[in-house]
Amino acid sequence: MIPFFVFFLLLQNSFFVHAILDPIDFLALQAIRKGLDDLPGSNYFASWDFTSEPCNFAGVYCDGDKVIALNLGDPRAGSPGLTGNLDPSIGKLSALAEFTVVPGRITGALPESFSQLKNLRFLGVSRNFLSGDIPASLGLLRELQTLDLSFNQLTGSIPWAIGALPALSNIILCHNHLSGSIPPFVSQRLTRLDLKHNSLSGTLLLNSLPSSLQYLSLSWNQLTGPVDYQLSRLNQLNYLDLSLNQFTGCIPGILFTFPLTNLQLQRNLFSGPVLPISQVTIPTVDISFNRFFGEISPLLSNVENLYLNNNRFTGQVPAVLVERLLSAGIQVLYLQHNFLTGIEINPRVEIPVSSSLCLQYNCMIPPVETACPLKAGKQKSRPTNQCVEWKRQKSEKTNNNITMA
Repeated sequence: MIPFFVFFLLLQNSFFVHAILDPIDFLALQAIRKGLDDLPGSNYFASWDFTSEPCNFAGVYCDGDKVIALNLGDPRAGSPGLTGNLDPSIGKLSALAEFTVVPGRITGALPESFSQLKNLRFLGVSRNFLSGDIPASLGLLRELQTLDLSFNQLTGSIPWAIGALPALSNIILCHNHLSGSIPPFVSQRLTRLDLKHNSLSGTLLLNSLPSSLQYLSLSWNQLTGPVDYQLSRLNQLNYLDLSLNQFTGCIPGILFTFPLTNLQLQRNLFSGPVLPISQVTIPTVDISFNRFFGEISPLLSNVENLYLNNNRFTGQVPAVLVERLLSAGIQVLYLQHNFLTGIEINPRVEIPVSSSLCLQYNCMIPPVETACPLKAGKQKSRPTNQCVEWKRQKSEKTNNNITMA
């Protein structure tokens, strides 16, 4: 299938004239071919016969005598892909606007010569075995819109020069071994930033994330510090995953008004009360395994999958959450491992089969028997001394705040 932007470029001409391929592009394709082979079961290179016209090769798209797109490998699902290395001659395809490689076993570094492709808009080499650093010289690709190097073995830091690219709309570098801090991204076209499953560390700079973001995943890293200011600006987000980091501080109530379909903040060091400013309509909210405290907001009652477990919530479970659970409006309500003191629910009530409720290890005896996750443990209630101590600490903190005021 011809990439859309290639089809658009061809339509710009009133007619398409077959021409002899530019000799530089011809030699570059030969060098690229020498560095790669089909994996067993793949037959991608069968059409690459250099005694014929290269613009008719599988995955090669030309405009006149220049190669404008190179999609290496059989794109059909289940294809074994390619093996070998990416030859630096790629940089000689001066009109190249798109370069992709299907999943396979390509090894070695990403050639520095990519920086010579001034027209490159799409660079995608995911699910291979690329290693080494991401070339900082990619920061010279001012037209680059999508950079996808996910599921490789890349190391080193994310070059700050990449963050300065003005046309970027998608950055997908997840599932590598990248380290260091996250650079600021300046592109106001950036809608997707996926850096999960790396070893990134440090704090997020105040204006490092553009408000154009719709998808943000930073999970499974070692990031620290507060993010309340950064998050409050991202009002176009529809997916947010910051889980499995060491973020601290509170989360802004306005975050719950964004058009999110999934909010994943679990397993961090977030703290403070959770105070939505209006009824929350996000289907899935997971803020488990943090240090949130205070009472549970009834404004969370429209969430379908609500994970509040392993925090420091206190007080009664809002009656509206119970009502929604019993009407199957809430499918998952995990409240275990908090300091909750009560819930108004009939012990004989039947919880819908499609719904799950867990109340274990709170400052109360659960009035209903429910199936909890194995990791919730076997203890039904929290030890009394822990509940008394938590109540004392809470009282002291309140008195200190009154004194300071």
